[in-house]
Amino acid sequence: MMRPFIAALLTLAMLAGCASRPMDTEAPLEREPWQDQAQRLEQLDRWTLAGKVGLRTPQDTTSANLDWAQYPGYYRMLISGPFGSGRNLLEGREGRVTLNTSEGRFEATSPEALMEQQLGWSLPISALDHWVRGLPAPGAHYERESDELGYPTQLQQAGWQIDYRDWEHADGLWLPRRLVMTYDELRATLVINDWQPGEPR
Repeated sequence: MMRPFIAALLTLAMLAGCASRPMDTEAPLEREPWQDQAQRLEQLDRWTLAGKVGLRTPQDTTSANLDWAQYPGYYRMLISGPFGSGRNLLEGREGRVTLNTSEGRFEATSPEALMEQQLGWSLPISALDHWVRGLPAPGAHYERESDELGYPTQLQQAGWQIDYRDWEHADGLWLPRRLVMTYDELRATLVINDWQPGEPR
């Protein structure tokens, strides 16, 4: 069994969520070309999402739920599920990240530094707010494969491979719904059940 803060941090590296909502009955039958919404996706800096992630490491296979609220300059991720560790809360602001778990409160200047502090190695958590929108993170080399409409099918960046398997329509945007993310021997399958672009709740 993974220690609670390790489980929480690894899960954060993969995202997640828990709630569900009815199908968007007003969604168009066909996706619009990626280029038609790319600028809006790049400008999207507020949202909530919820879903579920299955995480596989060489030592363990587990799953968790996460509710993520994103604001300009601040994010809050609440992780819960069958870790046996209750609720874990990660909050990030510029220059400061805190993680509250059943084992205590941990703080660092960045999510990567927090993982380095607790695990001895780190993952590019700071890139996740871009990857979850189907975008590469700025400032780092990437390779991307796209379908006939321009939607990414695979993104490779910072040692990660992100495979985009499904999309959903929410508030006029097509957003990733199912992603499979791998990094060496880490693998996470993310299913987002609730995308809420705009002002977080």
